[in-house]
Amino acid sequence: MNYSWTSAIFYFGYFFWSWPSSYVVVRFPIGKYLAISVFIWGGILMCHAACTNFADLMVVRFFLGVGEAAIAPGFTLITGMFYTRQEQPVRQSAWFFGNCIAVLLGGLIAYGIGHIHTSMEHWKLFFLILGAITSAYALVLFVFLPDSPAKAVFLKKNERAIAIQRTLKNKTGVLDNGKFKWSQARQALTDPQTWLLVLNSFPSNLANGGLTTVSISPIQYLQTTDFEQFTSIITAGFGFSDLKTLLLQMPQGGAEIVFLVLALLVCTFIPHSRIIAMIFNAIISVIGMVLMWKLDPTNQAGRMVGITLAVVYAINLPISLSIMTSNVAGFSKKSVVSALLFISYCVGNIIGPQFFLASEEPSYPTGMKAALSGLVLSIFFLVLLYFYYRYENRRRDRLYGRPEDMTVRAELQDELSNRTDREIESFRYIL
Repeated sequence: MNYSWTSAIFYFGYFFWSWPSSYVVVRFPIGKYLAISVFIWGGILMCHAACTNFADLMVVRFFLGVGEAAIAPGFTLITGMFYTRQEQPVRQSAWFFGNCIAVLLGGLIAYGIGHIHTSMEHWKLFFLILGAITSAYALVLFVFLPDSPAKAVFLKKNERAIAIQRTLKNKTGVLDNGKFKWSQARQALTDPQTWLLVLNSFPSNLANGGLTTVSISPIQYLQTTDFEQFTSIITAGFGFSDLKTLLLQMPQGGAEIVFLVLALLVCTFIPHSRIIAMIFNAIISVIGMVLMWKLDPTNQAGRMVGITLAVVYAINLPISLSIMTSNVAGFSKKSVVSALLFISYCVGNIIGPQFFLASEEPSYPTGMKAALSGLVLSIFFLVLLYFYYRYENRRRDRLYGRPEDMTVRAELQDELSNRTDREIESFRYIL
């Protein structure tokens, strides 16, 4: 029970700040807002070392979620400002790549910190070191992370103009002098693609909430200093030692990297393949979960292959974000869709751990059924999204003609506008 709630409270904080953040990110300089958020996030991470009871832990976990709520949506919007629609899958995945590296090396780093000779408890040292590094890096972001291409300090004046010009053909809008357009917000709430993206995000994160959320049981934290991922709890249930449990998390990060690279190659070189790549990744995770759940407990190697493949679905997040930044036009509308996407992400992560019952460890059949059902539902909504985009593109071709046949003047007006994808006649969705 403590595991479930210390996991869920983080996403309550994330959920709480996601919607206000969608407004703030338009009204204030986005680069500075993200840098401040990262700085605060690192400070809150360090506050974990001061926790002495369950209530303390719940408070810092809630505010950790608040601090993180701006990060991924903000990075997503900045990526959409700088890169063309064709370039976005690789660039969205580039900053997400840090998550894969963290999974690959996280257990090794934790094990190394655990062997530092100090009078301080090692779990406290873990949070103090990583929190301090995070806050220090926020100072770098404050100086170098741009609010827009026009304010990029690492570009010359003529390069800034080129950066703006090259992305106008995206037709996805520009930051409009800090003005939040409520008409675009209302349109976001009535757009079918918004809800198909949201409905894909929610069930896929039923699995994420249970399998990849950090386990922070107060009893473990305050007495045994065990701060492993929930997947490491399952791995330990396979009969491995504590050291092997930490080290055996590394293949999960390796699997994410391999499938992320494969997905990016497909999305980059094969047109209209993003949704298909996401469906493939979800199917791989389904296979992995079935292996880790149904194989005989004595088959450690087979079950480890299963848990390694089970996390592959996680790389669908940056691909999903690239779909959102490529197919949602209008900066205010984009910020709202991004917020809704991450709200559904939070709800899935809140609900997911509740299915992993302590009485069922280490196999957790109820949790595995929920995770598998979520991934199957995710595949279903991805299929619907694929056919919705195909239908809408063909409908627009019939009504307005093909984009390449439109006049140069009409194309220029579309590129310079901050209208939405539903208002721009030449806009076509990328599948």
